Amino acid sequence: MSEEMNQVEVKNFEVGDKVKGQVTKVEEKQVIIDIADSKLDGIIPISELSSLHIEKASDAVSEGEELELEVLKVEEEALILSKRKVDAGKSWETLEKKFNEGEVFEAEIKDVVKGGLVVDLGVRGFVPASLVEAHFVEDFTEYKGKTMTFKIVELDKEKNRLILSHRAVIEEEKGKQKHQVLESLQAGQVLDGTVQRITDFGAFVDIGGIDGLVHISQLSYEHVEKPSDVVEEGQKVKVKVLSLDRDNERISLSIKETLPGPWENISEKAPKGSTFDGTVKRIVSYGAFVEVFPGVEGLVHISQIAHKHIGTPHEVLSEGQEVKVKVLDVNEQDQRLSLSIKELQEKENGEVTDYELPEETKGFQLGEMIGDQLKNLKK
Repeated sequence: MSEEMNQVEVKNFEVGDKVKGQVTKVEEKQVIIDIADSKLDGIIPISELSSLHIEKASDAVSEGEELELEVLKVEEEALILSKRKVDAGKSWETLEKKFNEGEVFEAEIKDVVKGGLVVDLGVRGFVPASLVEAHFVEDFTEYKGKTMTFKIVELDKEKNRLILSHRAVIEEEKGKQKHQVLESLQAGQVLDGTVQRITDFGAFVDIGGIDGLVHISQLSYEHVEKPSDVVEEGQKVKVKVLSLDRDNERISLSIKETLPGPWENISEKAPKGSTFDGTVKRIVSYGAFVEVFPGVEGLVHISQIAHKHIGTPHEVLSEGQEVKVKVLDVNEQDQRLSLSIKELQEKENGEVTDYELPEETKGFQLGEMIGDQLKNLKK
């Protein structure tokens, strides 16, 4: 038995051997290890404790800890060991699997260095600044100690190269979200959105992972010269889905159709007897249409244009002309507004000019007058 013990105790180790040992002492720049089956102590230099740069050995291990190690060098007094190589060997196998399967995993940011971030995955993983977020980040100071999700985008075991990306995770999630939103959308839906981008022809609005276009004509009931006059980037808006093309991921939206219609509450906005400054929009044979609110036009019948008799509205009005009008009648349900220009104009020489009444009305009044005369004659 004692011979066997002696054989065990004098076991010789070679470079590359895997050994198990317990941490007996943690010094600033190295760790002393008690190795099973050996009289020799083991020493792990600080550079072989971790794949990352550490300032002191206690950042990586603590006394009493059991470790799996690899022999780097055999000396008379001690074995020089590496924890880093064993950890890396185990890690590469796992990392290759994650890389091949496109797995998303979490890791803590161990350090912020020039050009990006460093994580410890048993081997040193580097996240270039351009692959941290989908947007530009000026200062990464606050990222240290933060846990984030990553995908491996480049792996080369021979060169000890491991490149990670958080941006790839964000873009993958956006892609999934985009697909889900597209599938759930229906024409006619009203949604909350955020203005992402403004162009000459409209505004792109984010409706939950995908952008839709609000054409300039769908921004407001009023005429819009340029989209930036009515919306700004980052603005929260309500939009209605007008149409969608799932194959080409195109969504047509409207802000205008979520707003109160121009005729809504017109009875309160333009009650009978009220007056407005308006613009002549169209002239027809029987009168002129005057806009009193954006999207609200009322008819000034030819009989309500002037006190004097006119043959056609063109005699006194032209398109684009500014006029004062009085509301004669309002019908919100049928979206009709009857207006008068002449009611706000003084009659020439103070005279009251009676308009010719419709034939049926004249006939009815004439009959009444003759009837009254006949009654007087009979008396």
